[in-house]
Amino acid sequence: MSTLPMVVPEPGLPGAVTIYEVGPRDGLQNEKEAVPTATKAAFVKRLIGAGLPVVEATSFVHPRWVPQLADAAELMGALTADLGESARNLPVLVPNERGLDRAVELGLRHVAVFASSTETFAQKNLNRSLDTQFEMFAPTITRALAEGMDVRGYLSMCFGDPWEGPVPVDQVVAAGTRLLDLGVGQLSLGDTIGVATAGHVRALVAGFVAAGVPVERLALHFHDTYGQALTNVHAGLQSGVTTYDASAGGLGGCPYAKSATGNLATEDLVWFLTGLGIEHGVDLASVVETSVWMAGELGRPSPSAVVRALGSAGS
Repeated sequence: MSTLPMVVPEPGLPGAVTIYEVGPRDGLQNEKEAVPTATKAAFVKRLIGAGLPVVEATSFVHPRWVPQLADAAELMGALTADLGESARNLPVLVPNERGLDRAVELGLRHVAVFASSTETFAQKNLNRSLDTQFEMFAPTITRALAEGMDVRGYLSMCFGDPWEGPVPVDQVVAAGTRLLDLGVGQLSLGDTIGVATAGHVRALVAGFVAAGVPVERLALHFHDTYGQALTNVHAGLQSGVTTYDASAGGLGGCPYAKSATGNLATEDLVWFLTGLGIEHGVDLASVVETSVWMAGELGRPSPSAVVRALGSAGS
């Protein structure tokens, strides 16, 4: 069996994309058993070694809310010891100014904030209303920019909410543009519970473009709950989006949304992009090997179809 697909380019699609690897943070935050810090550090280093251009390392969130990431400072210290100055370029999530303080102390250069496009999820995840969440983000983003940091904005529940149902496009655009107006450089639109379909993706991207947002400032973050993630990536590519979040081995979920299953698997995305002749810079065999290894560390097989096909130890 070939370890790479036949390349058949499709006219009209971008020539290159950026894969934004979220496995170490988003992928591991929902694990039931504690993952050792040394294992997390090895995971990050292996992903970097596989050619992933961006690897989000962890989150400086209060341990009470996400205990799996309680070792964030220790992890970043270990990575700095191993990787040197380049470790400071690894992005981390900072939910508020206290989290930002920790990132500043470590000299990190890339941070992200996590917002909601719906009222219910804002209350459950942030203990804020849809409107007042931005009051919390404003000083964090302003300070991060003053420190010379790059700030990414995650927007969750962009396609559907388990409590509120389908989310109107204009509601998502309104929330997203508020984050962009606060100063985030890139906005990642999250299909937190995996209910998006291709037409909905095109409509949401078009909504942002109509609101004056350059498509270059958008990223897409899909979950594969209903098997639609790659179809949705294709719709995103047709709409001109060139940054896609993915998690090695399809790890991940959301601790505050029980219906959120794993993220789009990095390997599945790489296979798909390779077949279309779209440049991504990632070595597929290395990522598969890493996910097979991590599946062994976690004691369960990877949900990624490509890992199952290419990595016998992951099946």
